[in-house]
Amino acid sequence: MLPLLARAGCPRSPLLAGRTSIPRPLPGSTTFPRLSSSLTARTRTRPSLSLALPSTPTRALVVSSAHRSSPPHSAFSELVHPSPPPPPIAPPTILDTALPKWAEGAKPYLLLARVDKPIGSVLLYWPCAWSITMASTVNHLPVTTPIWYMSLFAVGAFIMRGAGCTINDMWDRKFDAAVERTRWRPLAAGTVTPFKALSFLGLQLSAGLAVLTQLNWYSIVLGASSLAFVTIYPFMKRVTYYPQIVFGLTFNWGTLLGWSAVAGAVDWTIALPMYFGGVAWGVAYDCIYAHQDKVDDVTAGVKSIALAFPDTSRALISTLSTGFVSSLALTGYLAGLSPVYYAISCGGAAAHLAWQCSTVNFDDRADCWKKFVSNGWLGGLIWLGIAADYVWQVVLGHDGKEVDGEVLAP
Repeated sequence: MLPLLARAGCPRSPLLAGRTSIPRPLPGSTTFPRLSSSLTARTRTRPSLSLALPSTPTRALVVSSAHRSSPPHSAFSELVHPSPPPPPIAPPTILDTALPKWAEGAKPYLLLARVDKPIGSVLLYWPCAWSITMASTVNHLPVTTPIWYMSLFAVGAFIMRGAGCTINDMWDRKFDAAVERTRWRPLAAGTVTPFKALSFLGLQLSAGLAVLTQLNWYSIVLGASSLAFVTIYPFMKRVTYYPQIVFGLTFNWGTLLGWSAVAGAVDWTIALPMYFGGVAWGVAYDCIYAHQDKVDDVTAGVKSIALAFPDTSRALISTLSTGFVSSLALTGYLAGLSPVYYAISCGGAAAHLAWQCSTVNFDDRADCWKKFVSNGWLGGLIWLGIAADYVWQVVLGHDGKEVDGEVLAP
């Protein structure tokens, strides 16, 4: 005991002051490299430490249990009780540079709503835009109608996609913590508490309701009914290997809602083929997305279609993509669209999906993400064909239909 107290009150020994370094444990290991012979020799011949105490009044020295359990801070104590490694750094996001200092407190909530990854909002928006534009073509509505509703639905898609992410993370916060790609999400990382997330969700749903009330009552009821799919989707990962089907049903609801918003009611003959084709498309690109986490999903106990078809996912997404393009062609036929639509929307979709299905590398996380994101461009290409047909038929009047006693065709 006395040598220990004396050592604590004296300067470091020449050995500790003059040595160059002491090996530290390798990362992720508790073993150490062999100490050099010179260090061993110097340790054997280290000078003795003085036991003389300062000439001050004698005081009782009490060593607490904390000091008894924790060795003195030195290189040797670091060898015996190494310090834990520093916590890993979260990957950078666009919010790190785009968000001003005064708004730093909102960052966890923006991450919770996936503002830094807008591809989800884009994929939710395109089916709405297809339906709005096609309904405007079929019903020969003025150009202000699709512009207004597409703008309204863009805001709604942004809000409701964020709400869906909040619901998903509230369900999956424990699973997310076990998956490398998702452990940085605010709920999994603990930067947002479940109660705060619930409060934020209330704000998101209130904003979504404000957008929904701009529509007719038929559309309000239809839109509100989609919340059933939004709520149960995270739960499906626990009970079935096919949660992507529920995802597809949810993300393509806009094909029905957009039509009813413009026309007052859904034309099921035209809208249903487009909806189920969109579901097939959603299952296909979400299958690619799921391959990013297939290794961690097995450990975490999460089910996905990527695990149900580990070796035949390429055939699966090829079949789904074929069904999607076929449904686009059927929808165009039922809606009486022109060859412009078939050339751009159907032909473009077929070419893009052929490239995607043939080149995706399911074992490369970066390539899976790249192919998944490319579907945002595909949705825009399909809309471009529908919009071109709207201009051809409605704006330029090349459909030969009679409206208010006038023939629109030249």
